[in-house]
Amino acid sequence: MFDRALINALPVEHLCDLSIDLELRQVIPTPLGTRVTVVVKGGRFEGPRFRGEMLPGGGDWVSVGADGISRMDVRATMRTHDGVLIHYESQGVLSFPGDGRERLAKGERVSFDDSYVRPTPRFETSDERYVWLCGIVTVGYGEYGLGRIDHRLFRIL
Repeated sequence: MFDRALINALPVEHLCDLSIDLELRQVIPTPLGTRVTVVVKGGRFEGPRFRGEMLPGGGDWVSVGADGISRMDVRATMRTHDGVLIHYESQGVLSFPGDGRERLAKGERVSFDDSYVRPTPRFETSDERYVWLCGIVTVGYGEYGLGRIDHRLFRIL
């Protein structure tokens, strides 16, 4: 394998666009760093092979390190347009510019160009129509606004 030319772009296909509406965040300073808890109010997702809504009650239990980088720990439930429940779990990293959190607090959006938001979601379901989601590797990028996250997700082929 190592004698082959490097692949300089991963082959991907668009999986879905995901928009999640959020409750106000809870910021908890701890000796190990700052914890930020954000509860999902709802949302939606839409892609070529599945679409539906994000159900209320999931959340993101973010750990913000001394380096300013946020490590995501998301768990939520998706419901497809045809009623199938899918467990959504995502890790990933988030890095805002120096004034990013202040901009969010003022209601501004922190764009893709100004941040580094890279989720790595996984899915679980036993429904035969969507079980293919359980065996894929997914990456994405996103933007944050006050009370909302938008992610564009891709399946690595």
